[in-house]
Amino acid sequence: MYTFVDENGFKVDLRFDEGPFDVEPKHVLVLVQHNGKWLCTIHKRRGVEVPGGKLEPAETLEQAAIREVYEETSVKIGDLQWFAYYIVHDEKPFCKAVFTGKVRSIDPFVGDYETSGMTWLTEEELWQQPNLSFYMRDAGMKKMLQEVKTHGRQW
Repeated sequence: MYTFVDENGFKVDLRFDEGPFDVEPKHVLVLVQHNGKWLCTIHKRRGVEVPGGKLEPAETLEQAAIREVYEETSVKIGDLQWFAYYIVHDEKPFCKAVFTGKVRSIDPFVGDYETSGMTWLTEEELWQQPNLSFYMRDAGMKKMLQEVKTHGRQW
C-alpha cells in the first residue's frame, strides 16, 4: 500500500490489488496510453486530467470506465484491465477503481458534458501541463504512472 496526503489535506491509500475493499469503489479512473501518449480530458472546471467519473445506477465499474472515457473524450476503449484502487479518507471516505484500457477507435468529439474535449500528452508534457487537475498533481498519480511503466501492461 502507498499512502500520501492529497492537495486537500486528506489521507489517501493507494493499492495495486483487487481488494478486499474497506470502502466499495463507486468512482473510476482510466489510464489509456496510445502511441506513447496518455489520453487526458480537458475538464471545464478542474483542468487536464485522465478520464473518469462516478458509477450510474446498476452499472458495473467496467461499464462506467468505458462510458466515462467515451463521454469525456469520444475514444472507444476495450481490453479493460483492473490496475489499482485508492481510498480518499474524506469526511465520508470514497474509493476510486483504476483501470487501464486500449484504444479501439477515436470518434470526432461532439459531446459537451463536463469536458471540452481531449488531449494526448507524453509523460513529460503531462507533468509540464500548467492546467493539471488537482488530483493529477498528487503523489498518487505519479505513483500510478510509475507502476504502469514498471509493472503495467503492454500497450
